[in-house]
Amino acid sequence: MFIDRAEIHVKAGKGGDGSAAFRREIHEPMGGPSGGDGGRGGSIIAVVDPGMNTLMDFRYKRKYVAAAGQNGGKAQRYGKSGEDLILRFPQGTVIFEKHTGNLVADLSELDDRVVLAAGGKGGKGNVHFKSSVRQAPDFAQPGAMGEELSLVLELKSIADVGLVGFPNAGKSSLLARLTKATPKIADYPFTTLTPNLGVFEASWGKSFVMADIPGLIEGASEGVGLGHDFLRHIERTRLILHLVDVGTEHEEKTPLERYEIIRNELEGFSQKLAQKPEVVLLNKVDLLFEREGLEEIEKELKEKEIPYFLTSTYTGEGLDEAMQTVTQMLEQIETPDLYEDVEVYVPEMPDQEIYITYEDEEYVVEGAPIERLFQTTNFLSYHSRIRFQRTLRRMGIYERLREMGIQDGDTVRVHGYAFEYLE
Repeated sequence: MFIDRAEIHVKAGKGGDGSAAFRREIHEPMGGPSGGDGGRGGSIIAVVDPGMNTLMDFRYKRKYVAAAGQNGGKAQRYGKSGEDLILRFPQGTVIFEKHTGNLVADLSELDDRVVLAAGGKGGKGNVHFKSSVRQAPDFAQPGAMGEELSLVLELKSIADVGLVGFPNAGKSSLLARLTKATPKIADYPFTTLTPNLGVFEASWGKSFVMADIPGLIEGASEGVGLGHDFLRHIERTRLILHLVDVGTEHEEKTPLERYEIIRNELEGFSQKLAQKPEVVLLNKVDLLFEREGLEEIEKELKEKEIPYFLTSTYTGEGLDEAMQTVTQMLEQIETPDLYEDVEVYVPEMPDQEIYITYEDEEYVVEGAPIERLFQTTNFLSYHSRIRFQRTLRRMGIYERLREMGIQDGDTVRVHGYAFEYLE
């Protein structure tokens, strides 16, 4: 089964907590603080695996959690960092943050390596909180939480040339004839249900990758059939090779009408896709009697100055000339940057502002700095409580409370806990 879209949830490891240990040796029964730092949490990292060609693995397992860092120990022993979790993706995988749609990673190169979620920092041990006035700090810092994201994965085939056309236009046969690919070939709609890749090697030494994109139908750009899944794979191509079946009788549509339907689907899906250089192959001409019925489409292509060739995948007619033109055009076309206008995902930085409000006869102090201070305070420790109050004073909290009219005995709530205010 070919899977080219999936959703996963990733959570990096929490950092280990710092230790609040003290030296207790035979000759130093009252030794100072010796708590070590916690280890860093494991990160989740995306890499390219050239042996993968589907996102099937991520359809069955959707949650990935990296290891937490170990807590710090006594004797200033540092906790071991959590092991990074490596996720392997096929080349061409694009990763978006689910809720914002912003780009997280574009794994288009074999050596791409991207951190999807960074592990949390380890907390500091109590040795870091020793000072001339605080000789025995009995508190340490907890480890930070790792990043957590919901992600959308999309696989876009890596190819120079994308073959498009109606089902049974001859794309699979052309790919098999020109390259080393061996796609399944039969005469019924949607024979090809996955994009097949093949390498074309010209006799004059040039080569490029061709992708047989599954047959499109009218309404594909609006999601009819498997339209979006199919169209996604030609976004990366540098040139579109459009096959139009002119050798089979179609009661309802002329070759020009079939050509225009596919063009409309490309434009409906993406203007960038529609603007790619195009070469048209009027295929299966070996089935025509005296090449009748081509006047209308040839006139249209000439007026638009679109290169076209009369070809047959059965006899090989016209293919050498067409491939020579394609090769020459590719030498002048740069690889497109699909996401130059897409906003890149940037992890949110915590709000550093401190907010003080008066609600229900209580002064409420909130904000990320207050939360971090609260988490690093051991309220069973006298010295830790004194540090907490001094830090609030340095932050200007007391001054702001006085400006708001606070009085001794009033209630102050910090991070959900209530305290009696005393100057």
